[in-house]
Amino acid sequence: MNKTSNRKRIAQLLFLALLIVGTAMIIMQQRNIPFQHDEGMVFGTSYHVTYQSDDNLKQGIEAELQKVDDALSTFNPNSVISLVNQNKPVELNKMFTDVFTLSEDISQKTDGAFDITVMPLVNVWGFGFKSSQTPSKHVVDSLRNFVGFHKVKLQGGRVIKTDPRIMLDCAAIAKGYGVDVVADYLRSQGVKNFLVEIGGEIVSCGLSEQRLPWKIGVTKPMDDSLQTNQELQTILNITDKAMATSGNYRNFYYKNGRKYAHTIDPKTGYPVQHNILSATVIADRCAVADAYATSFMVMGLEKTKKLLENHSELMVYLIYSDKQGKNQVWYSPSMKNKIVE
Repeated sequence: MNKTSNRKRIAQLLFLALLIVGTAMIIMQQRNIPFQHDEGMVFGTSYHVTYQSDDNLKQGIEAELQKVDDALSTFNPNSVISLVNQNKPVELNKMFTDVFTLSEDISQKTDGAFDITVMPLVNVWGFGFKSSQTPSKHVVDSLRNFVGFHKVKLQGGRVIKTDPRIMLDCAAIAKGYGVDVVADYLRSQGVKNFLVEIGGEIVSCGLSEQRLPWKIGVTKPMDDSLQTNQELQTILNITDKAMATSGNYRNFYYKNGRKYAHTIDPKTGYPVQHNILSATVIADRCAVADAYATSFMVMGLEKTKKLLENHSELMVYLIYSDKQGKNQVWYSPSMKNKIVE
């Protein structure tokens, strides 16, 4: 019995030793794999991708981004969404239908605060293709007739509109969706450690080059249309998560002494005047985080808090201005463990 027991113990020790050595070899091998750094321009903004791989995957990354552009870019006259806006025959691809369906779902959950039919209002206020005079109440009210997700639907592989003048704009979700697409592509190539960023929207996985969890700073909101401000409000741990931030402090213009923010309330037709300065959302998918960040800018502080009571899957960090004009912070309970400092 003792000899048999000793043999088993020796076998177990040998197996454990081999396991430790094998694990150490895998870790060393992973550490020896270099990190690649790719960057470029897409969707009218910049992208940066850091990933651990022996191979440079920039060509594949840009091919995926081109697919998103071909589906969702209103600046691409031949994209699916552009042809839909022009009421031309077009075959809807999976990327377009995925984003349309997700947008419809979030529009319902936010009581219309998120709405991709808001494009005519975005344009008339000077944040789209057109730069116009400050619109009159009559013009705004007229355009509101063509805004509202309930006025458009997918049916039989087509977009059905109640009025042909309805136009779609996925700018508030396309960057996040593009980040998800690139992240999925990297995973399909066996990449375990990466960070994808497009215009400030992010997905991270695994560890950074320093073999540490990925940490991202949230910029302190202040008027910064040139995007030169680098002062941070806080730092968040976003390993294996997606993060998006929306704020009116970087995209705005002044006219006749009045500041106009880029976020349009689909219900009123006017730029939002809420006290939220920036909304940062952490979620499992960047498209979801992107859309909700915009929604919360429209909804304001109290309505955002109310919605989050039924959406514990969302982690939210809000910076807002109090009655004295001072910046304050509110974050959901689930965000607490993500705050590094």
